[in-house]
Amino acid sequence: MGVSIRWRSDFDKFVVVSNFERRGWIRWVAGEGEDWNVYWASVHTVKQIFNPESGIRLGDHQIINHFPNHYELTRKDLMVKNLKRYRKEAEKEGGDVESLDFVPLTFTLPADYSLFAEEFRRYPHTTWIMKPTAKAQGKGIFLINKLTQVKKWATGQQAGSVKGTAEAYVVSRYIDNPLLIGGRKFDLRLYVVVLSYRPLRVYLSSLGFARFCNVKYSHELGDLDNQFVHLTNVAIQKHGDSYNDKHGNKWPLTCLKLYIESTYGAEQSDQLFGTINSIIVNSLKACQNVMVNDRHCFELYGYDVIIDTQMKPWLIEVNASPSLSSTTDADRLLKSK
Repeated sequence: MGVSIRWRSDFDKFVVVSNFERRGWIRWVAGEGEDWNVYWASVHTVKQIFNPESGIRLGDHQIINHFPNHYELTRKDLMVKNLKRYRKEAEKEGGDVESLDFVPLTFTLPADYSLFAEEFRRYPHTTWIMKPTAKAQGKGIFLINKLTQVKKWATGQQAGSVKGTAEAYVVSRYIDNPLLIGGRKFDLRLYVVVLSYRPLRVYLSSLGFARFCNVKYSHELGDLDNQFVHLTNVAIQKHGDSYNDKHGNKWPLTCLKLYIESTYGAEQSDQLFGTINSIIVNSLKACQNVMVNDRHCFELYGYDVIIDTQMKPWLIEVNASPSLSSTTDADRLLKSK
């Protein structure tokens, strides 16, 4: 008889639990003497486990679903910092830096405010998007097209915070020419599993999806504050009047590929998805040397990518805990796989 694998988890998500049970794994119970083998944990738990003061030592038989400092890739400001450094190194070595131009120009606030202001004045009619560095689901995101809006935001930040603890934000050039389908903006959610950073072992799931906005895209100034036009996060879109709870405003990746192939040709489609693959690999290589490559760890990342009208893909962010809850039946089927 084979050895039983024991699992534990911080959250009872159907997708996680059903997968473990389908494999015949047994839920770990504290105090029953047996150790757990696989722990699907929250990022906070992982932080505690890898805190040297906790005194926890993982055995050879134990693996956990986050790297100790996964945030080097999943915090918006750190991802940009690592990619900038990676690009500089490639430039020094005379490598192909054009293929590394896949993140919109980004500044960290308040630290880079003067650099940002300079760039803003150089291109005064550009729209920028502001995001908190460490939040998900579209929380705290807004678009701006005037410097006064940033000043007003900064003043509000200071007023609402304890001295010195204003929330860090990134401000990025907004991709204002997204590829539209049926007049609507969409982005891609791709699932990437990393088993090791050194050597880099990475798998891309074929089961991603495209997330659509409820409302037709518009770049009119009057629509700048309309999140249903600009932000594809399901957490936001599901509150819209025209949200469809049958398909959840989502298309499986296979449908999107089919649409792009039939509209723009197979060659264009292959090139697009080939570029997306290289974006994923390069973003991981950019963090390869700073990531603590603990052999007890693996990670499931959620990559968010936007395609523009020139068929150029842009990496928007990487999520450390991509949502495993399902808003529709199709969603549950896809995520259970």
